Amino acid sequence: MKKAFEFLTQLQKNNTREWFTQHKPEFDSIVKDNKVFFTQIYNELQEYDQLKGIHIFRIYRDVRFSKDPTPYKNNFGVGYSRSKPMLRGGYYIHLEPGNSFVGGGFWAPDAKDLLRIRKEFELNTTEIDKITSDPTFVKYFEELKGDGVKTAPRGFDKDHPAIDLIRKKQFVVMRKFTDKEVFAPGFQKEAVLTLLAMRPFFDYMSEVLTTDLNGEALY
Repeated sequence: MKKAFEFLTQLQKNNTREWFTQHKPEFDSIVKDNKVFFTQIYNELQEYDQLKGIHIFRIYRDVRFSKDPTPYKNNFGVGYSRSKPMLRGGYYIHLEPGNSFVGGGFWAPDAKDLLRIRKEFELNTTEIDKITSDPTFVKYFEELKGDGVKTAPRGFDKDHPAIDLIRKKQFVVMRKFTDKEVFAPGFQKEAVLTLLAMRPFFDYMSEVLTTDLNGEALY
């Protein structure tokens, strides 16, 4: 992993197509190593969960609608999706000098799923509160994160006791790692343990998104 971080550090200082082209053989070698690492984690996760697939993100940035003209990302990332429609949530690993993390959740739920989640929290937060206050959850993630709307979403009471949850439009968790921790021999194991710590959260949200408010199955 040190080799990958050294490359990303240099890329950050020389984020041009010319520099990247000159160092393409080095990049290709790192991508190969990353694929092995990411696939090993996928195989370990598959022993405990049902995954739909693995998506290794490209390093090339889409600059068409961006104010940032740099052509390359300064990170390597991979996502692991669960088998829909019954299993919801996605795992993610982000490797970047000084900004690595292992996380996951519901980054951009569609309007139907978002409304269903909000309705569930409007009705009852006992289960989600239990999950997010569990010592294992707190140890790995501290709290449930995610951007939200500034006030109450349309149709919801701004004074509802659970308005902080209801306002969210993302429901994600994250554990940060230092570069030293990423380079350590036990990082792969720690990454897998972190991903597995999301399961109670994922399983609960999957139940919510596959039932109606009466608890009747939708699939």
